[in-house]
Amino acid sequence: MGLEEYRRKRRFEATPEPPPKIANNGGNRFVVQMHRATRLHYDFRLEMDGVLKSWAVPKGPSLDPADKRLAMQVEDHPVSYFDFEGIIPEGNYGAGTVMVWEVGTWQPLSPVPVDGKYVPATGEQAQEMLGKGDLKFRLQGKRLKGDFALVHIKSRRGGSKGNEWLLIKKKDEFAVPGFAIEQFDTSVLTHRTMTQIGGDQKSAAWESSRPASTRTKPKAAWLADTLARVEKGKKKTSAGRAASEKAKTNKTGGESRAAAKKKLPRAS
Repeated sequence: MGLEEYRRKRRFEATPEPPPKIANNGGNRFVVQMHRATRLHYDFRLEMDGVLKSWAVPKGPSLDPADKRLAMQVEDHPVSYFDFEGIIPEGNYGAGTVMVWEVGTWQPLSPVPVDGKYVPATGEQAQEMLGKGDLKFRLQGKRLKGDFALVHIKSRRGGSKGNEWLLIKKKDEFAVPGFAIEQFDTSVLTHRTMTQIGGDQKSAAWESSRPASTRTKPKAAWLADTLARVEKGKKKTSAGRAASEKAKTNKTGGESRAAAKKKLPRAS
């Protein structure tokens, strides 16, 4: 993909994200970044061909082989994005909080097993597997270990961009049935939670006169007017309901008193 799409989507004078630059020296690192933007998700990135090949994983990676995690391939990111952690300000692409959830190294594995096991593959083989849509690899991280696969799938939904993959854990000694990603809620670099990072203006090279937290006021005047009318309507509905209940109570009480009066014996 290169970094053209990464550059197109960002205004680097307004975001602390690193500028697009392809690395000259190849590496074999991987990173998983927890990203609270419009929705919370995890960004899984493999260092390859001087960039970070990237997938957005809504539910995050899993160590349970039974979990087949949807992974949407997104634009390549620069290798310098590897340790990016902080706040992407409002008004920018991907605005929200980013935490480095996991780091480590990865190794491509052979397309087919040898004597029942997958063995290390070359970088050229990794590129070929990625092109064919079936990339097998081994992770050595702090939280993620063992063999995995990224498998390209054909979506049945109309209008699909063809960027849907599955991230799958292979059965090995590192498999964890029932793996719960929520148990790990801190950064592997700074040991901070998302809340702590999101409330820290100094967590990225960005200065602003207003907090970088999620906007609480409507963006447009028409939206504010609409919300005001809805709120006014709710109040009228509540008032009308209360008046109706009171009238019903009074009516019921009056009927009860009239009925009781009819049952009273006449004086002799």
